Amino acid sequence: MTLVRSFEPIVGRDPHIVILGSMPGVISLQAVQYYANPRNAFWAIIAELFGIDMDCSYASRVRQISQLPLILWDTLKACHRQGSLDSKILGQQIEANNITGLVEQHSSLRVIAFNGATSAKFFNQLEKHRLPANHRLALIKLPSTSPANAAMNFEQKLAAWRKLLDYL
Repeated sequence: MTLVRSFEPIVGRDPHIVILGSMPGVISLQAVQYYANPRNAFWAIIAELFGIDMDCSYASRVRQISQLPLILWDTLKACHRQGSLDSKILGQQIEANNITGLVEQHSSLRVIAFNGATSAKFFNQLEKHRLPANHRLALIKLPSTSPANAAMNFEQKLAAWRKLLDYL
């Protein structure tokens, strides 16, 4: 198994929404870019919801995100995994990102949105208990934007992700 590490968060202006993936896939790790797999629906969904320009460089997309009330990050900081599938993450050899610390740094946050079930699962196992007991954050599990989630088409994923607009 290969040890993989996630990226630093992309932190937008006065963030209200944290979007947590599980761990970047192989294509993303090689490109050092969030959601670099062109078949992943993430950027297309964010473009639809928040009006970012899809026909530009990754650096430009990051700049656009930094002007929005969003944070992009991953639940896991490091894990052993073969390939890109979340199902290949070895559960006993994982380290979570300090999501609680991120929440404490950004009092404007209203929601933690999980890009898929695996992100939510690891958050619940590793980080949820560290949140202050009086936190008022909504925790919502959204369908994975990964091409591995073939059970839903783009329009169905987009419809589910529209929930994020309620937290602006």
